[in-house]
Amino acid sequence: MSTQNFPLPDVGEGLTEAEIVAWKVAPGDRVAINDVICEIETAKSLVELPSPHAGVVGELLVDEGATVEVGTPIITFVTDPAAGSGTDAVAPGTVATAEAPAPEEGGGSVLVGYGSGSGATSRRKRPAERPVRSSVGVIAKPPIRKLARDLGVDLTSVTPTGADGEVTRDDVMKHASQASVFRNIETPEWGSVREETVPAPQAPSGLARGLAPVRPSAAGDDRTESIPVKGVRKATSSAMVQSAYSAPHVTVWKEIDATRTMELVKRLKASPDYADIKVSPLLIMARAVIWAVRRTPMVNAAWIDTEAGAEIAVRHYVNLGIAAATPRGLLVPNIKDAQDLSMKDLARALNRLTLTAREGKTPPADQQNGTITITNIGVFGMDAGTPIINPGEAGIVAMGTISQKPWVVDGEVRPRWVTTVAGSFDHRVIDGDGMSRFIADVASILEEPALLVD
Repeated sequence: MSTQNFPLPDVGEGLTEAEIVAWKVAPGDRVAINDVICEIETAKSLVELPSPHAGVVGELLVDEGATVEVGTPIITFVTDPAAGSGTDAVAPGTVATAEAPAPEEGGGSVLVGYGSGSGATSRRKRPAERPVRSSVGVIAKPPIRKLARDLGVDLTSVTPTGADGEVTRDDVMKHASQASVFRNIETPEWGSVREETVPAPQAPSGLARGLAPVRPSAAGDDRTESIPVKGVRKATSSAMVQSAYSAPHVTVWKEIDATRTMELVKRLKASPDYADIKVSPLLIMARAVIWAVRRTPMVNAAWIDTEAGAEIAVRHYVNLGIAAATPRGLLVPNIKDAQDLSMKDLARALNRLTLTAREGKTPPADQQNGTITITNIGVFGMDAGTPIINPGEAGIVAMGTISQKPWVVDGEVRPRWVTTVAGSFDHRVIDGDGMSRFIADVASILEEPALLVD
């Protein structure tokens, strides 16, 4: 027998700490290599932490909700080199490592193979990764079943494409992509009590993972509570302050007749080629932004401070960021090299980005190296706004709600689908005339999407 401490690993994001969101094991549980032992949250992502050992869980050294530095021991294992129950064993004094399985398309962040020793054992396929058949005959791995439950997808209605009729992650995501990203919820009525005090949650869980535990702000004062700023909220606030107070922001906007965009969206939804893809006006907006960037590349540039002085980096590619409101807070994942994607491939990329963000499993790599961002405030019923530029970029475009309004067409007032597009820009990088041309180009595409055919 050998007792092993497992320190919080460096997750490779340049971060120094993480929060223990939820333990998936308890003392006395037997685990195999790569069994998930807990969920941790950094400023960039929520990830599952796998076990580097096979054996029995000894002690949980850190409470849920606690934030600890990288290298801090968080759990102990009792390993047994003579274990013969079919569980992978680890020799005393060594730490097992394992190869990561090839991730399925659209999968989240999973850490594997952490440890401080040099020993290694081979990795066998865990039972949790093997397809299991339910009573209704659907073949799907447990993680896929969990994904389906989280997205509200009935597996019996999903068409499987995997080997031996197995339902894959992509099958579930495609099926769920037809549902609205933001679901309507019933507005609760005001209670009869004007004010009340509720117990502070002990630890975040489920969809509330992005909310930190709440505590009274002062002794004896139960009318005001303070929420610790950490995780995504801490990273977002720091980035927004840095951007707002380092880049001089200017915003321009234009009201647009988007009737033809709505007609195109309707045709694409009815097209067999897009039968398994969610199509929305955001797709046309994304194409419009990519098209307009080619004509005004400075909006896709970045201000760089160097020891020799400042310079402007003009990117001849588009890593298109999409601001996403998620249960964990605001994330801005981006689609790499979006300029190379067809309309259909861009639609698929938007689907994957949105659904992965809803799962809370957006990997850190998807949030880095963006060049320009779209924020779709229209889903919240907002007409326009003055968005703050994402750090490292020079422009951001806000798309307002699309609603029917009276519009003058050929001298006659007609009902048309109207929206407002706003753009904030870094005035160090691009001047008002350039940003105005850019927004005008975006508007021209939304007014006449046929211009995309060139």
